[in-house]
Amino acid sequence: MGSQTPTDSDTNAMFAAVRILDEIAKLGEEGEVCVLTGSPKVGLLSDTRVAEQFDHVLERVHATSAHLVSDGAEDEHLFPILASRLRIDGVHKVYIHQNASIESTYYTIVRAMKDPKLRAKTILPVALVLLVLGIAAAGGVLVWGVVGIAILLGVYLIFWTFDIDEAIIDSVRSASRDVRTGSVAFGFGLFSVLLVGVGFLAGYNAYTTNPHGALDALLSFFQGAMIWWVLGGLVWECGRALRRYLSLGRFPRSFVVATTSIIGIGFMSYGVIYLVQYLENPRNMAGLPLTIGFVILGLGLVIAAGILQQHFKSVMNRGSSEPASG
Repeated sequence: MGSQTPTDSDTNAMFAAVRILDEIAKLGEEGEVCVLTGSPKVGLLSDTRVAEQFDHVLERVHATSAHLVSDGAEDEHLFPILASRLRIDGVHKVYIHQNASIESTYYTIVRAMKDPKLRAKTILPVALVLLVLGIAAAGGVLVWGVVGIAILLGVYLIFWTFDIDEAIIDSVRSASRDVRTGSVAFGFGLFSVLLVGVGFLAGYNAYTTNPHGALDALLSFFQGAMIWWVLGGLVWECGRALRRYLSLGRFPRSFVVATTSIIGIGFMSYGVIYLVQYLENPRNMAGLPLTIGFVILGLGLVIAAGILQQHFKSVMNRGSSEPASG
C-alpha cells in the first residue's frame, strides 16, 4: 500500500508509529507496532472490530501501556475504547494532504448526518428550497418561488420549534390505531377536524365580505374562525378523554388542564382581536371593558391550567416516591 500511495494518511500513520517505536527503543524500552484496521464503514461495526482486534493484540502482547497514532479526527472516538483496556501514554495525529481543522469539521458533520432525525431536520429544508426554486424557475415565476420558500421555511421553523411534526405523526398513528380498533375517539377526532375546516371557511367568508382595510379584514377572519377552532379543540380533547375512560375506567387529569387552556386561549384571542379593533377605532369605547374582561379571564384560565398541571405532577411524584406497603 505504501508503494502505491506513499502520501496516503494511513501509510504515513504507520511510518509515524515506527518513528515513535524508535524513540522508545532509544529510551531502553521494548515495544511493538500494532495496526488496527477496523472496518471501512465508520460506525458501530468499525468500533466493534477495533475493540476485538485490540483484545486479540493484548492476548499476544502483554503490554503495560501504549501510544495511539491516528491519521486524523475520524479516529478520535477510539481513544475511550483503547483507554478502557490499557493505559494510553500519548496520542499522536498525522495529517497528510488535508488541513486538521477542515478534516475535524468534515468528520463531525459526517457522523452527525448518520442520525436520521438530524438528517431530516437539516437536509430536508435544503431539498425543499431547491425543489421550489427549480419548479418556480421552470414555470417562469421565480419571484413567487422566493415567496413560497419564505413561507415554507417559516412554517418549517415553527414545526421544528414546537415539534409539531412529531405531534402530527403521533396523531396520525393514533387515528390509524383508532380506525383499526373501532375506537370512539376517531369519530371525535374527525368531527374536530371538520370544525376546524368550518372555522377556516367562516373566517374566509368574513374576510371577503369586510369592506374596510386589510387589517380589519384579517381581524374579521380570526373573529369568525376562532369560535369554531376552540370548539374543535374541545371536541378533540373530549374524544381523547372518552377513549381513556373506556380503556382505563377513569378520565385523565390532563383533560381538565387541556380544556381549561383551550377555553382560556379562546377568551384571550377574542380579547386581543377586540383590543386591536378598538385601537384602530378609539371612538368605539362601549366594548372596551368587555374586551379587557376577555383578556383577563383568558389569562386567568391559562394560569389556572398551569397551576393544575403542576399540582397533578406533584401528586404523581409523591405517589411514585412513596414506598409500597406490603
